[in-house]
Amino acid sequence: MSTPALPGAQDELRLRVHQLRWEAAGVLSLTLVDPGDAPLPPWQPGAHLRLGLPTGVERHYSLCGDPATTDSYRVAVLHEPRGRGGSEYIHRFLRPGAIIPVGPPRNNFPLLPAARYLFVAGGIGITPILPMLREADRRGTPWRLLYGGRSRASMAFLDELVGHGDRARVWAHDEHGRLPLADALAEAAPGPGEEPVAVYCCGPEGLLDALTEACKGHDGLRPHTERFKPPATAGAAEPNTPVEVRCVRSGTTVDVPANESVLDALLGAGIKVHGSCREGICGTCEVIVRAGTPDHRDHILDAAERETGRLMYPCVSRSLTPVLELDL
Repeated sequence: MSTPALPGAQDELRLRVHQLRWEAAGVLSLTLVDPGDAPLPPWQPGAHLRLGLPTGVERHYSLCGDPATTDSYRVAVLHEPRGRGGSEYIHRFLRPGAIIPVGPPRNNFPLLPAARYLFVAGGIGITPILPMLREADRRGTPWRLLYGGRSRASMAFLDELVGHGDRARVWAHDEHGRLPLADALAEAAPGPGEEPVAVYCCGPEGLLDALTEACKGHDGLRPHTERFKPPATAGAAEPNTPVEVRCVRSGTTVDVPANESVLDALLGAGIKVHGSCREGICGTCEVIVRAGTPDHRDHILDAAERETGRLMYPCVSRSLTPVLELDL
């Protein structure tokens, strides 16, 4: 599910790195503030930021602070030496005082109202879950957390979970073995006549796939997941066909060949569109559709949102009509 950016929050921010802090082995948190101490745009649990780095790459990181705090943002970055370069730069070169461009908060993983919550986090997947725990408490909604990681040394923010008592279950694989996911789901499943339980999960692909599959065996569990990569089971898309894209605001028409993404064609024509993941999972390239029918191939929009045809993600999605008009 996609939550549009707030009105007036579309402009890119330029924020100062106020603090860098080690949260666990290989996990560095960044606290970002406005250089002039202005309040920052509000956000809700599940939101993420787009960080622009001096290397020219843009990367997305979940907000993991408190939404009630208006003078700073906090994100945490796992060092991935074999990744695409974002975490490598942040861990090796970013320093307090640096000014970086930051996209306003976006939310593809909102915390929906529920009678009860089960939160499941694996590794760095704890980042979007932390604000959800605070929000559930604010709502007075019962919750439990199962948080797994390779070892306690690799698990960030353990100190922030201490006050939650036995509601937060920490499971280090080197101490206890495999994560007891099936047991946690069985314990959380509602009884006859009880309202459904919302299950929010973020972590490695294997964990997300296992949880999604296991929830099928419990009628009262409603899974919500956030992926950092497209699901491995995603099937091959239909063959691409050329499409004519008309950019309404700029008056530019772009012919997109079958062997090029709509996003790349727009960028090649000089149309300013942000893009990052190129896999339809981050939401950076979201555009409004004025006319035509999008061929949705992203992993963000739900069925109802796809039916409206109002939004699309041109890094992966195309068009079911020969002409597509976009609000660009």
